[in-house]
Parts: sequence; structure tokens; C-alpha cells
Amino acid sequence: MDGSGLVTEVLVNHTPYETRVAILEGGVLQDFFVERERKRGIVGNIYKGKVQRVLPGMDAAFIDIGLERAGFLHVKNVVRRGDKPPERISDVLREGQSLLVQVLKDPIGSKGARLTMEISIPSRFLVFLPTADEIGVSIKIASEEQRQTLREAVAGFHQGRQGGFIVRTAIESADVWAMRADMQYLQRVWEAIVQQQRGARPGSLIYGELPLYQKVLRDYVTPEVRRIVVDHPDAYKQMRAFADNFLGNMAANLELYDGDRSLFE
Repeated sequence: MDGSGLVTEVLVNHTPYETRVAILEGGVLQDFFVERERKRGIVGNIYKGKVQRVLPGMDAAFIDIGLERAGFLHVKNVVRRGDKPPERISDVLREGQSLLVQVLKDPIGSKGARLTMEISIPSRFLVFLPTADEIGVSIKIASEEQRQTLREAVAGFHQGRQGGFIVRTAIESADVWAMRADMQYLQRVWEAIVQQQRGARPGSLIYGELPLYQKVLRDYVTPEVRRIVVDHPDAYKQMRAFADNFLGNMAANLELYDGDRSLFE
């Protein structure tokens, strides 16, 4: 329960075509989200790509990521750890080379996806930047004193580890220990990405932006949530695996609904 003593519940209605999520407090609707499967893009997805063609004149390259059209990677989105940004694409990429890339823009028309090597992985309170080193704070957090406190907290928790972070505005409604839990979650996600890409073939999807029924676990489920009810067995199975891996004790609050009436009725 939250400070008001009201029970917070999350209801998830999932079909192959659409997912609906309702967040209730004391039985009263507080938030409602809808995601239609056919409108889900690939922005945020991470692929193990293979350089198909280097274009020195454009300072760019076409990268095979296993989709119908190759993705486009410009030199300004190429990363070399510990070095200055490359001046020319041909300085760092060659045909046949494998690399980890993330989608910045969905394919449109005859154009493939726009790609970057600057990976970013979001959570509720943070964005993890495994190829960076700096710690940033959302410009929406106006207090310079609070911004500095948050930077110092992140630096303290992250000491000795690789990567940088951006602190998101949502942290204003939480505490630094919630931020630390997010940091641990993001590090586990990144470790899983690194492990998976080692044995993956070029053109493989390594990490997909979460579907709504998992995203709600990441972004909205807090210790105050007493029930998370989902009405689809496959979605339940994936939510259970996600909760077991990343949410610890919260997995015990997840239920599969098998009633005769529609969950949302």
C-alpha cells in the first residue's frame, strides 16, 4: 500500500494484436496504456550487425542487421572507446566487420533504419550508456544542488565500473536506493547483451525494446504494488521470467487470470 493506505494493482489484458494496461489505486483507475502490435517500431532495438558496404564519400556505411533493408550508420554515430571520434568512416569500419548497433530511426519507404554505435538502455530512473563515461542529469531537474547530489550518488554506486548514466526526471519522486536498484538492473541487462552477442550470428536481434506488458513492470511496478494480474499465459510466462531476473520479490505479486469474464470487465 502507499501512504494513503490504498491497494495499488496493475491489470494487463494481452492479445496478439493489442495490449492494454490499467493501474488502479483503491479500485479507481489512475493510468491506462494501450500498445497495438502492428504499430510497434524497432527504435531502441540492438542488433549484431555486419558491415555490408563502406561509403567513404558519404562518411557512412550500410549495415546488415537481418532486416529487409540494410541499416545506415553515419560516422558521427560511430564509437571508439578511449579515442577521439573518427574523422573518416574508412578509418574504423571495413566490409565484413561485425559490430553492435542500435536503431535510432525506424525504416521508412525505401530507406533502412538509421543506426548508432552509441548504445543507450533506459530504465525507470536512469539511462545506461555503456560506451560513454560521463554522468548526466535531466535538464528538467532544475535545482543545481539536487543535480550535484544525484551525480555524486551515481558516481558512488558505479565506482570502478564501465559506462555512463543519465539520471531521468522520475527520480524526483523516489530515493537514491531506488536509483541504485535501477543501476543494478541495467548492469544485468548489459551483461546479458554482451554475453548473447558473443555467440550470435551477424544480423541477429540481441535486445528488443520491451513490449508494454514488460515495460510496465520496469517503469511502473514499485514496492507499493500489491497485485499484477495478466490474462494471457504467454505474456504471464515472459513477465514472470522478467520479474524473476530483475525485480526479485516482486515476482510473487504476479498472477495469471483465468476467470470466465474479461479481466477488464
